[in-house]
Amino acid sequence: MFTELLAVLVIAILGCACSFIKTPPSSVCGSPGGPPFTSSRIKLKDGRYLAYRESGVPKQKAKYNIVLVHGFNCSKGEPGDDPSGSQELAEELGICFVSFDRAGYGESDPNPKRTVKSESMDVDELAEQLELGPKFYVIGGSMGAYTAYSCLKYIPHRLLGVALVVPAVNYWWPSLPDNLAKSMLKKLDIGDRMAFWVAHNFPILFHGWMKQKLFKPSPTITGQWSRETISESDLEIMEQKINSPAHRSDEYKRKTTQQGVYESLYRDVMVVFSNWEFDPMQIENPFPNNEGSVHLWAGREDRICQVEIQRYVAKMLPWIKYHENPHGGHLFCAIGDWNDRIIKALLLGEDPEYM
Repeated sequence: MFTELLAVLVIAILGCACSFIKTPPSSVCGSPGGPPFTSSRIKLKDGRYLAYRESGVPKQKAKYNIVLVHGFNCSKGEPGDDPSGSQELAEELGICFVSFDRAGYGESDPNPKRTVKSESMDVDELAEQLELGPKFYVIGGSMGAYTAYSCLKYIPHRLLGVALVVPAVNYWWPSLPDNLAKSMLKKLDIGDRMAFWVAHNFPILFHGWMKQKLFKPSPTITGQWSRETISESDLEIMEQKINSPAHRSDEYKRKTTQQGVYESLYRDVMVVFSNWEFDPMQIENPFPNNEGSVHLWAGREDRICQVEIQRYVAKMLPWIKYHENPHGGHLFCAIGDWNDRIIKALLLGEDPEYM
């Protein structure tokens, strides 16, 4: 009898473990039963499709081509979700903006083999197929900045300049001092700390972790932010966006993750907190003769991608032009003309005035 009960217990535990580890199937755009695709798309060498959007001026008339990389839980589908500038600036300077859905987001196919390196390969192929020229600019915002770091590492020969805007940080970068990483982790909400730790150490369990109800969920991943997790300035910006007539609809939010939260949000978190194929603080200067520039923009009040780490990155990579908004949080670029200022600094070398 005891043996039979033990066998039942073991089977039950294994069943729970399998349920915890098993990931849901993705719902690929255009597949039977999957959501339709409505965007322009290119087919990549590995067979995946990448959805993109062009704005600004037509690339045939453009003086500058800029690839925009959106952040976490965003897509190329609506202005404000990627670090694009105004139409007025685009026409004034002759800028063609190319934004795209990163793998698994919006209408771009999921990439089960997604890594930090594969992100830059997607950018390279996109630029090649859209004929953006031998070289182009890249702007990556928040989580999308790890794609920009990847471009600096793997395709520097294709770049004219790069802007890292409130870039995502990985507390397990090899060159990041342990005391700095630990002190910054302690500043995070306990839900974020636990989720990021699982994503780094046990990514196979991450989907199950996000389903569990025993421990506090990650406010950053779930979007359940409060005064305890983000700055007052960020909360004010969020309230302004929610009350704005241009606030993105529930339908748009659904489309962002329509192929599955695992392939979009969760895989994004697992990649950014993985062991990267390179140490970003060991990247060589892509413009040793000042033929281009790299900029890093940080908000001093940013509680999501802390300024202390951004300062350390800039110290380790002195060829980066570092900009710090003394009054800004993680979302400071969402107000005013900050995106235009960032683009002018990248293209024209203008030094912006702070609010």
